[in-house]
Amino acid sequence: MSNKINYLYNFFNNLDWRNYRLKDFGNKLPDQVYTTDIDKLRRKLQDRELAPGTVKQGIVLLKRILNFGTKRGLCEPINPAQLYFEMPKINNIKTEDLNAKQLSNLMTAIANEPDKSAASIMLMALYTGMRRGEIFKLEWNHIDFERGFIMLRAPKGGLDQRITLNSSARKVLEIQKSRSGKTEYVFPGKTNGPITDVRAPFKRIRKNAGLPNNFRPMHGLRHVFASTLASSGKVDLYTLQKLLTHRTPAMVQRYAHLRDDAMQRASEVIGDMYQQMQEKTG
Repeated sequence: MSNKINYLYNFFNNLDWRNYRLKDFGNKLPDQVYTTDIDKLRRKLQDRELAPGTVKQGIVLLKRILNFGTKRGLCEPINPAQLYFEMPKINNIKTEDLNAKQLSNLMTAIANEPDKSAASIMLMALYTGMRRGEIFKLEWNHIDFERGFIMLRAPKGGLDQRITLNSSARKVLEIQKSRSGKTEYVFPGKTNGPITDVRAPFKRIRKNAGLPNNFRPMHGLRHVFASTLASSGKVDLYTLQKLLTHRTPAMVQRYAHLRDDAMQRASEVIGDMYQQMQEKTG
């Protein structure tokens, strides 16, 4: 079993080995990789100022390749005394939100955007909280205009999800349907397949709206959708979980304080009412 890591990588042709600059490992045998090599890889990726999550992906990619080789009998099992994969710490609790002024500026920038498909994609994220991939791959046969819902097709092995088609999203889709013609995908790309790259118009909209450069156009709008509903005091966290199609309540806990703030404001209403009644009768 003298298979080199580059040979094992050939089984992972759907993953971009070069993105993580793992060429230093390509001509090594699996049993020639040590913990110090992983430490060097982690520092190299961090020196490129990559996000902790991206650094982790690079290390996980290498680990998956070695584990794959072991399961297929192509190399010896990883020796934990020789090789330990220390992953960077990741803080994914990042909630992006926009204040009323920023949101108003964003809506104006979207309305003035010449790329109408890109503008509609951002509106769909804002009105539904759908994920980037869900919108990009959305097909017309996933939308039930009559009963008012959108079917989100899950990846292989997952469960399909269904969300409500609200009036704002419906209007966006009706306009898009008249614009896109007879296509399978709601937002088709150049070859009528699903759209894959709208970075240029997204950046333009963000710039024209005066939003921070670190605001992520799609994921950020998903947060805005959730934050707006949570802070309204009209949507409980269980309903929010279902709207965001999270399997567990854990991912919506980041919005709990917004609902608490809304409930606190609502509870103050009774005091104001009593005060007004007292003033009238006094």
